This record gives sequence, structure tokens and C-alpha cells, in this order.
Amino acid sequence: MAGLTLVDPCAGEPFAEVPAVSAADVDAAVAAAAKAGTDWSRVPIAERAGVLRRAADELDRRRADLVEAITMPLGLPRRLVPGVQLASALGTLRSTAELAERMAEEEVVGNSYVRREPAGVVAAITPWNYPLMQSVNKVAPALVAGCPVLLKPSELTPLDAFVLAEALAVAGLPEGVLRVLPGTGREAGRALAGHPGVDVVSFTGSTEVGRQVAALAAATVTRALLELGGKSASILLDDADVAAAVAHCARTVIVNSGQTCTALTRLLVPRSRLAEAEECAVAALSAARPGHRDDPAADLGPVISARQRDTVEGHILAGTAAGARPITGGPGAPEGLDRGFYVRPTVFTGVDPRMAIAQQEIFGPVLVIIAHDGDDDAVRIADGTPYGLSGAVWSGDVQRALRVARRLRTGQVSVNGGPFNPVAPFGGYKQSGIGREKGLYGIEEFTELKAIQMPLSEEIS
Repeated sequence: MAGLTLVDPCAGEPFAEVPAVSAADVDAAVAAAAKAGTDWSRVPIAERAGVLRRAADELDRRRADLVEAITMPLGLPRRLVPGVQLASALGTLRSTAELAERMAEEEVVGNSYVRREPAGVVAAITPWNYPLMQSVNKVAPALVAGCPVLLKPSELTPLDAFVLAEALAVAGLPEGVLRVLPGTGREAGRALAGHPGVDVVSFTGSTEVGRQVAALAAATVTRALLELGGKSASILLDDADVAAAVAHCARTVIVNSGQTCTALTRLLVPRSRLAEAEECAVAALSAARPGHRDDPAADLGPVISARQRDTVEGHILAGTAAGARPITGGPGAPEGLDRGFYVRPTVFTGVDPRMAIAQQEIFGPVLVIIAHDGDDDAVRIADGTPYGLSGAVWSGDVQRALRVARRLRTGQVSVNGGPFNPVAPFGGYKQSGIGREKGLYGIEEFTELKAIQMPLSEEIS
């Protein structure tokens, strides 16, 4: 069996080897999952939910293992891992268990019993930026819906998936219902996405790869759930608290080194308040300190790889060449961080909405500031990309902000800093994806609806 070489992004050097599965291994895993899933689908929902709760408790006990499994391949400062990476994952395990117990498996509609039944074998293909959270977003609802799961974590950050699987086994998940399949997207990912024995493919990653996954799944008319890229806008209306809005926006750009699909990377500001927003943005991002995972003062670590570093720097250079003006940051490594894959938090102003840096997902700590000429113009600019994953609106009048939020073609909108709701539906419009995760909405994606029609002479209840 071939291996995956894991690289420490803080040092740019290999630190571990992990076996990688082949396409033939995927064939065997799909057959085994289908067999194990038959019994699992018959387990009452309350018992499936209990497995998730106990797994969350077990992961709580193994926090130290999880921190190491995530920080080593990702490079996120160790002190930030619990809040940035673990809290949401553990919360989702528990909230999914609670919500599943409220879900009606069967209801009466006219003369029919309408049943929700497990969709079948699930292929969960996850990215590297929030590895545990993204695995839980797929594994928890699929398992509680009664589906067996084949989890292919990113080849860059696979270690935490094994800790998750071990915790679920300790929690009582029967053998074979979940299997981790470490491997490359080119071999294991393609084999899963196009396998005729897979009933649902749930993928999170770039829009480019999402198109390939959808095409492979379409060949067997397999349901494909896609959570893809974003280029989210934070709209400041002319009566907004600029300092609060920019600080919130900057935090989303800095967290996880900007490697967040929902990051508010476009700051849309009234032309009359542009200078004020620029000053706030420079203050926020110039104060963000990149550093090694063991630096207690670090606000962000490196990006995931040399390739990603080069991509981010390429966007910075291209933005400058196109006429945008960097007002903090720029290309090159931060001072004192010549080893590893570090980039400088960067702010551009003078950005035309049609520029590549305003249209393409950079996936690094880069913020672009765009001037707008009123509410209608701001909505036009915000909706003027291929994406529609997230967004924000800020105003001194919350009802005015809400009216603008309702106009945006995007899957989530935060009004005046409203916090993320882990049980609300998560997903995107347009090229940001298909389907939803989180809450009851995420569980329902892994079910099929069956209608059983009864004679009109029968009373049903």
C-alpha cells in the first residue's frame, strides 16, 4: 500500500507517513459498508443518537490527541485549536443527536404514510482546512440517519479522522459502519465519487474539484452534496458602525490563516466612509501576528502548503499589477519566518469589483475593500461573483440591514455581527454548492422519502 507524506507547514519538512488506499481498497470498503449498513439502518434513532453523544464525550477526553492531530499537519497555533477547530465539531455531534430524536421517521399525509429512510452508503470526502469539523458535519448526520459512512479525509490532514473513528468505536458504533479511507483525491476520491455502490457523495472543497465530483456522481445518478467555494461580502451601509464592522470582517480573514470558505474577504464600504474603513482595516490586519504553532502570541499560522503560499502570493502580485493598492502586507514572508509557508496579512483598496482579487477565492489572509454608492449598488456588487456562500450586512438600523440581507443571493447572512448558528442550514447558492449541512436540514440530506399509499377505506393515524 502506497503512503502519504505529511508535511509540517511551520517548517516545510515531512513529519509523518500515512498509508493510502487504492481504488481496489475502495471497492472492498463499499461492499463491506453496504453489508454493515443493513443492520445499522434498523437500529432505533435514539440508540444511534446515543452513540454520537458518547463519542463527543470520548473526544472531549482526547482533546490533547486531537490538538496534536490537527496542529501538526495544519500549522494552526496550538492555543487556538480548541476554539477554532474542536468546539464546533463537538457541538455538532451533540446537537445532531438531540435534533435526530425529534425528527419524525414517519408521518401521515392524506391516505399515505410518508417515511424517512436511510439513503444508503455515504462517501464523505472532506477538506484540509477544518478537518475534524468537516468530517463531523458529514459523519454525524449520516450515521444518525442510519447510513454507513466511508470517510476520505484530505491527504494533507488525515490524522484527526482516525481519532474520530476510534471515539465512535468506543462509543458503541458497530464495526464496519464507519471506515476511514486515507488516500489521494486522484485515486481514492475519484473511486468513491464514481462508485456505483455509493448512494450519496458528500464533498467539501473547491468549486473546481466539486464540478469533477458532480460529474463522476452523475454517471450513476448518485446524489451529490457539494459545499464549495466562497467570496463573501461584508456590506457596510452608510449608517454602520465602521470600526465594529471592519473588526468583525478582519477576524474572519485572519482566522485559520484565511483558509475559511465563509471568510468575509470583500469589504463593501460607502464611498463617503472609505478612508475610515481603510484605517480600521490596516490597524486590524497589521496587528495580526503570524507565528509558529508554539508561539503563544501568534494570531495565525502558515498556510497549508508551499503551493497554497505561492497561490496566495500570486493573487497579491496580480492584484497590484491590475491597479489595486496594497495598504498593508504584500508579497514575501513575514519578518523572522523564512521557514515554512507563511504569508503576510494583506489589505487592498482601490479595488474594481471585476478584478480577479475581487472575484476569485484566494484562501489566504487577504482582504479587498470596494467602494459602493448606496444599498442597491452594494447588493449588485455583493451578488456579482459566481459564489453565494456567506455574507454580512451592517447598519445602525437593524431592520434596514435585514431588508438588504433578504435581497442577497447567498446561503447565510450575518446582520450586525449575528453569530453563526450551528443548527441553521449551512450551504451555498450558485457555484458555492448544492445541498445543506447542519441541523435537521443536514440529517434530511442523508434520507430518502417513501410514500406508502393506503386504501381510502382504511383509517390511518
